[in-house]
Amino acid sequence: MPILPDMTAGLPTLAAHLAVWAGDRADRLEVSAAVSAMATAIVDIAGFLACGALVGPLGQATGKAGDIDPQRRLDVEAHERIVAALESAPVGLLVSEELDMPLLLAGRPIRSGGGVTVAVDPVDGASNADTNAAIGTVFSVLPGIDTPSGGPAASGLPRGATQLAAGFAVYGPQTVLVLTLGAGSHVFTLDPRCGEFLLTTPDIRIPDTAAEFAINASNHLHWDEPIRAYVEGCLKGDHGPRAARYNMRWTGSFVAEVYRILIRGGVYLYPADARPAYRNGRLRLAYEACPVAFIVEQAGGAASTGHGRILDVPLAGWHQRTPVVIGSAREVAHVESLHSEPYPLGERSPLFGRRGLFRT
Repeated sequence: MPILPDMTAGLPTLAAHLAVWAGDRADRLEVSAAVSAMATAIVDIAGFLACGALVGPLGQATGKAGDIDPQRRLDVEAHERIVAALESAPVGLLVSEELDMPLLLAGRPIRSGGGVTVAVDPVDGASNADTNAAIGTVFSVLPGIDTPSGGPAASGLPRGATQLAAGFAVYGPQTVLVLTLGAGSHVFTLDPRCGEFLLTTPDIRIPDTAAEFAINASNHLHWDEPIRAYVEGCLKGDHGPRAARYNMRWTGSFVAEVYRILIRGGVYLYPADARPAYRNGRLRLAYEACPVAFIVEQAGGAASTGHGRILDVPLAGWHQRTPVVIGSAREVAHVESLHSEPYPLGERSPLFGRRGLFRT
């Protein structure tokens, strides 16, 4: 077996990066500890996933129905690992896609300075697990919430703009952790030989030009007119209003799509549509859209509902959904323009018309 060159010399560990950032500031030390605990859970989840079928069918449904997707075994396994890791961190409240209500951790009192709040989607794209496709974990670190119930009034819920840190992991050929602490976004790669995350791409920047877009085209019957106009414009290529050739992508994993956009530009769209369950979008605002929006903005991109900045959307409930348009800033701005102004005739053609190729 060939000996591979060791490219890790001199690369800072996640622990070292957090230590430099936090210094001796008590508020930053709490955030640092929460991020470290999430990294521990992500390493644990990565190891579990790597076993694949050796630990049974990861995508098997548990029997608990969700409002759109059923809960899967992997969702529960990842959630339990995250809870275990956060129990020893200064985290007062855990919000998880796998919980109907927030969880008070380790009996910690919820008070000012009494621990941060962590909101998490333990597994993004769980249905991909049994096909060995990329999946992920998404988390947000928010200020502590000053209530013992974990269920404050809507006016007391935090906006995405108040996040203290955010991250997502992608479990693929490599396990990567993308993290922002509010001063740029950084990519850490898991070294499986030592179980440490190493900083491999500091201050990653999203390319401004885009040659790819990601959308679930099977939903085309239900899109509103601006989304139809955008997709059609991309599909027309050199002869369309964008005067450029685009590739369409779709993996079924939000964070896998966004990680590709961080590397080479593009845009991801999961809009609201006409179906009753999707009228407010599909992705959860608190623990999917907001943390990824924070990361993308810190990498020079943009994140919108189609009508405005995601991080400015008021949070009315922990499991609230939102439309998402996220990626290269110029591309997101174009989608917003289609929502805010009557689009020119050149943006439309019979392709997605009411009786066009994709309508009957």
